Amino acid sequence: MSTRVVLLRAVNVGGAQLPMADLRAMATDLGASDPRTYIASGNLVADVPGDPDAFDRALEQAVQERFGFFREVISRTPHEVRAALAAHPFEVVEPKFSYVSFLLREPDRESITTAEAVETGDDRWQVVGRELHLRYADGAGRAQLDDKKLLRALGTPGTARNLRTVAKLVELAG
Repeated sequence: MSTRVVLLRAVNVGGAQLPMADLRAMATDLGASDPRTYIASGNLVADVPGDPDAFDRALEQAVQERFGFFREVISRTPHEVRAALAAHPFEVVEPKFSYVSFLLREPDRESITTAEAVETGDDRWQVVGRELHLRYADGAGRAQLDDKKLLRALGTPGTARNLRTVAKLVELAG
């Protein structure tokens, strides 16, 4: 067993309803212990058995079978989440305007070069390893950057959390 911060992309938005009690139950059914969730947006901390990637794929399948929609599951160790928070390359003027998007795979140099052509306005982004760091000038709700277009250019799905949430997940993971 290893402790993992497990993140589901885009749940409880746009009709993809996933109650956190059900998420904890599904994780337990897959062999995880001590599952804890934070806010209703697909944040789970648990001790997962075996290969973490296999657990993530099994959880994706369980969500799809039970709820009828597919959402990527991306997990990290508590150390990796702590390191991502520490590596945030932008000045944090307002924590809710700064995000870490945890990527399924590290983008290659060619994909990053392609993504550099995406219009950003006053918003900023930078890839650091397997994480995409974002700072929205006026908040994510009024983003000038099209993050879906950016992720397509980077060639990998990701799921973003603001720095307050990332810090809370670090705390929850111990």
